[in-house]
Amino acid sequence: MFILLFIFVFLGIPVALSLIVTSVIFGFFTFGDMLFNQLYGAILHTASNFTLASIPLFILMGAILEKTGLALRLFQALQLWFGRLPGGLALSTIVMCAIFAAASGVVGAVEIVVGMMALPAMAKYKYSKGLMAGTVCAGGSLGTIIPPSIVVVVYASMAQLSIGQLFAASLIPGLMMVAFFMIYIVGACYFKKDLGPAVILEQPVPLSEKLLITSKAILPPLLLICSVLGSLLMGIASPTEAAAVGAAGAALIALVFRELSWPSFYGALKTTIQITAMIMMIVVGGTMFTSIFAVSGGGWMIVDVISRLDIGIYQLTFILMAVIFLAGFVLDWISIVLIFVPIFTPLIKTAGIDPIWFAVMFMVVIQTSYLTPPMAPSIFYLKSIAPADMTYRDMYKGVVPFVILQLLVLLVVVIFPAVATYLPSLIAN
Repeated sequence: MFILLFIFVFLGIPVALSLIVTSVIFGFFTFGDMLFNQLYGAILHTASNFTLASIPLFILMGAILEKTGLALRLFQALQLWFGRLPGGLALSTIVMCAIFAAASGVVGAVEIVVGMMALPAMAKYKYSKGLMAGTVCAGGSLGTIIPPSIVVVVYASMAQLSIGQLFAASLIPGLMMVAFFMIYIVGACYFKKDLGPAVILEQPVPLSEKLLITSKAILPPLLLICSVLGSLLMGIASPTEAAAVGAAGAALIALVFRELSWPSFYGALKTTIQITAMIMMIVVGGTMFTSIFAVSGGGWMIVDVISRLDIGIYQLTFILMAVIFLAGFVLDWISIVLIFVPIFTPLIKTAGIDPIWFAVMFMVVIQTSYLTPPMAPSIFYLKSIAPADMTYRDMYKGVVPFVILQLLVLLVVVIFPAVATYLPSLIAN
């Protein structure tokens, strides 16, 4: 099944269709004429999953914010504070990506929205093309792990885990990743100043004006983030209700700043429908694939192979992480989650691995695969908005340091599991 799936993907067939066709072909040998009754169950399961109902609302929240001037105001405010530091514009880009990721939850949207503002600004001050590419790609990937992440919602649904606990578990590793990115940028630009020159303003902005500009730009998204994550982590709202709070909050912010017209609202709804339809089609295909794989004995085969190896928890974790990382070369994040989480969940339960700890490592590896070729969705997003003189070589070279930093975060989570499990334990108690 995996060989045929990869052949379809390499032939350029959409992932959702590749998953569905593979499931139909192999399912026919197992169920015969009853195949479509079996596959209908996958569609029904997806359509009636209340956890997945939060996805279109999180997407709508991000789409509304994308249509407003919030992103531009936020970027300009961050420049006032970070611009004078080495690599200041790159630092502003990383911080903005983190805030926007926490306010939208949509991976690709963060990179596109921030990149369209950050790339021209960095190019104006002659930043290294590699640093420009790496910063935008790495910053855009933060939407994978910083809550409220769509990746976490889908993972929790597949692994039957609490979304609130997974959001809490990914918070510290996500902030750690932001800190590592910023330390690297400052260090690299300090020792090699032509990588990212500091921005010196001709007329310094008074502190009072700085604070006013910053409060108008940063307070709205921070209030939105607190309302979404706060209501969820405190147990006030379910994931779908928290997502609805976020979508309503984003609309309210746009109305307050008089930036929500009927055409922009229509565009946000259209974007929401398109992205939701894409995700749900892959969810249906992934559910079909894993159900046929399991019924055909694939799950038992993997458990049997792993048990025969007689390995410890860390060796098993390393093998599973390596499989996910390699799968990221050819599959997108949602396909990886839908295919491998149902297969790996029985393994980690049998081995006694903490599912929250494993989930956070899974997220970090998926985020790393987001930057690694040949699939590298971040590179494809960047190419669509990059200057004409920025080559693929610049992009691939630029993401390497950030991939290493993400693997460093993974190592910290492996060595110190409390980084991922401490906050969820507070919620559980």
